[in-house]
Amino acid sequence: MPSNNVTFCVSQDLELPLRIKIKSLEGQKPLLKPSQKLQNPKLTQLGSNVFTNSNFIVSVQVFDEERNRNLTIPVWTPYVSFKHSRKWDHWLSLPIHIKQLNMSNRLRITLWEYDGSKRVPFYTLETSIFNLKDCSLKRGQESLKFRYDVPNGVETISDDTIQNSLNKYYQGEIKKVDWLDNITLPKLQKQQEGRNWPTGTFVLNIEFPIPELPVVYTESLNQDTQQNFPTLHNYEVTNEMVDYTKNDSRLKISLGSKLHSTLKIYDPDQYNADPIEEKYRRLERAAKHSNVDKQVKPNSKKRDYLNKIINYPPGTKLTAHEKGSIWKYRYYLMNNKKALTKLLRSTNLAEESERSEVLDLMDQWAEIDIDDAIELLGSTFKNLSVRSYAVNRLKKASDTELELYLLQLVQAVCFENISTFSDKTNSEFTIVDMNGTQHLGKSQNVMPKTTELNSSLLTLGKSINNLNLDEMPIVISPLAEFLIRRALKNSRLGNFFYWYLKAESQDNPYLGQILASFKSRLLPEHKSILDDQILLIDSLNSICEDVKNLKDTTGKKLELLTHLLTTRVRHLLRVRPVSLPLDPDIRLMDVIPESSKVFKSSLSPLKITFKTEGGSLYPIMYKVGDDLRQDQLVVQIITLMNELLKNENVDLKLMPYKILATGPQEGAIQFIPNETMAAILGKFHGILPFFKVQYPDENEESGVQAWVMDNFVKSCAGYCVITYILGVGDRHLDNLLITPDGHFFHVDFGYILGQDPKPFPPLMKLPPQIIEAFGGAESSNYNKFRSYCFVAYSILRRNAGLILNLFELMKMSNIPDIRIDPNGAILKVQERFNLDMSEEQATIHFQTLINDSLNAVLPIFIDHLHNLAQYWRA
Repeated sequence: MPSNNVTFCVSQDLELPLRIKIKSLEGQKPLLKPSQKLQNPKLTQLGSNVFTNSNFIVSVQVFDEERNRNLTIPVWTPYVSFKHSRKWDHWLSLPIHIKQLNMSNRLRITLWEYDGSKRVPFYTLETSIFNLKDCSLKRGQESLKFRYDVPNGVETISDDTIQNSLNKYYQGEIKKVDWLDNITLPKLQKQQEGRNWPTGTFVLNIEFPIPELPVVYTESLNQDTQQNFPTLHNYEVTNEMVDYTKNDSRLKISLGSKLHSTLKIYDPDQYNADPIEEKYRRLERAAKHSNVDKQVKPNSKKRDYLNKIINYPPGTKLTAHEKGSIWKYRYYLMNNKKALTKLLRSTNLAEESERSEVLDLMDQWAEIDIDDAIELLGSTFKNLSVRSYAVNRLKKASDTELELYLLQLVQAVCFENISTFSDKTNSEFTIVDMNGTQHLGKSQNVMPKTTELNSSLLTLGKSINNLNLDEMPIVISPLAEFLIRRALKNSRLGNFFYWYLKAESQDNPYLGQILASFKSRLLPEHKSILDDQILLIDSLNSICEDVKNLKDTTGKKLELLTHLLTTRVRHLLRVRPVSLPLDPDIRLMDVIPESSKVFKSSLSPLKITFKTEGGSLYPIMYKVGDDLRQDQLVVQIITLMNELLKNENVDLKLMPYKILATGPQEGAIQFIPNETMAAILGKFHGILPFFKVQYPDENEESGVQAWVMDNFVKSCAGYCVITYILGVGDRHLDNLLITPDGHFFHVDFGYILGQDPKPFPPLMKLPPQIIEAFGGAESSNYNKFRSYCFVAYSILRRNAGLILNLFELMKMSNIPDIRIDPNGAILKVQERFNLDMSEEQATIHFQTLINDSLNAVLPIFIDHLHNLAQYWRA
């Protein structure tokens, strides 16, 4: 335990499961001689008798030595087929919390092997959970040495200098030096793994988690144990015991001797800013050094340091030294557009002197990119002047570009509620009364809180004396006002702006106010188009509800659907064409009931086919009772990534379908003619035979027309990279789809960011049938596939800042897998980009992912289980 620790956790406060990592087993026992095999053939059924690296599995449970009983059931490592060494590297979570443990509890670890018919124990080891010297929970690696022919002969390797040093390094007791660590660590680990033990001697390597703070054992007494614990009445207080609760003897902590005390003092201010440092920073920055700072220029070493800070991923917390460096060279960095966000993160905008100087600098700064402007609209930046600056940069974006980010920008408005106006700035905003009349407002030194808006509106600015304060006005922030004005000018933007607000406004009244403001300003012809869309969606909602509530066969539901489409929807469309909310460029003329369908599902989603103004058919799927906002987000990110790739002249033939959540529990999905991979494999026994039926070409080596195979190879590469970055889970052969012309794509994004209902999900879903369709791992198509993967991954890594900023704006959304852990969700995406790697390292990393996916057996087994479950369900 490091001597400079000033804090610790007590075990009674940790309601966390005990975890243990089974790393590896070293050593071997004498193998059977040929004569022994002949005399007793049954002995050969034990792998350890005939193989150097025979297979073992390990079970772990908690055992109470004092009461001589097991406290948990065994937890097992997965089966691993060993080749060169016995390595599991597998974490086990035991069904017991740390707060339930005491000093007499031990880990009972059993090695098992098979004798051909059943599992038999090879050896059982025990080790304590807490260090007996200082009563702290064990941390780091531990090696347990034993002889297989000596029962209870377990010993901890106490003289292992290398392991002790590694433990101290990982626990932070040895300072990390990157250049030295890169040289020494691999050598130490290699030396550690290359240990030779006498025949018959084994060493089991395990590892305990390394928490941020040491965990010290404490005993919280109840009525059952109080009689056995010393109290003020049955023991004498000595110098080695401290009683912190003289009037309450329920909690006692043994401190040990003066020289080996485990007592650590909790400092409540440890995470607060150092007042001395804060005072120094204020004095330094308040001094009139601007003229001097303008002339300061960094040397080459300092430039590299500044570039390192500037290239940090968005949202990275800067240290005090990093903030000081950015501030010192702020004038030098004015021509670096990427440095502005780091300067704002290094500035205390609550300080008048700093704020005024930085706001002046912003006007002279090199124009920032869109991704940095989006970062300034996140929850971190509350200052209205900063947000207005970002909005001014967004004004230069085209409508097409704005549409790509519109979903996130609607969410960013949530960070600009009236409570945001509490900063002391003089930023302008808009007040709209209930009649739609606009009034210009300015924030002053004291801004009203949301609850005090009615009584304080007159202090907000000018030209609002005639407002009726009994009718709640709508205070429109700069971003919301910008989005409204752009949506009013462009009907396509206005379409998506309305439906995005509509889906979120039920959970956020402020968005409902913005929606009302937008509708009140629409031109009559645009309002008429929107009203027709609302009528169409209301009709589809009612039809979907009626069909779902019909407790009858699918055939009867289809009859009802046909009748309702004819009587309700067809009448609406024949009055005048209606723009499809899913794609407002499509105008619907009629509905085709005979081409519609009811899917077999508890929600009875509908496939509805419309006839467009151009005479073509446009099928959609409509669902009620399912939140489509997470799927909508994923498809929007896929669409954005597709555009980023195309901007680099890389067209991977991605075909992201359109999806629109028209409410919290309803929405529409574009229906693209396709076959699931499960259906293709079941019917054609392979992907290539499916293509050969659609587009055969005997002149090609694959027997399929070249452009079809090109579509397939490119789209597989694109979706492999994108689904890996987004951590898409629950990948089985029913949500991997292929079109007849070779486009491969994913559907059903109910699990993202590493969430998955199945155990041990692969990082990338790459079924072996796809590689088989390429022509095998030695084919030219497979090499093309890998090359496209590497190029796509490289391009998206270069645009990681934009994607991370967009996820930052979704932190407060109702997306299920983001709502679980908003900050962790962004870190999961950032982790998949591996921004600390070079281009070469990232390519090698992705190649490893492909190889691991190809060699994984468990996903194939789970796919078979899924298909079996689907069969019995049908």
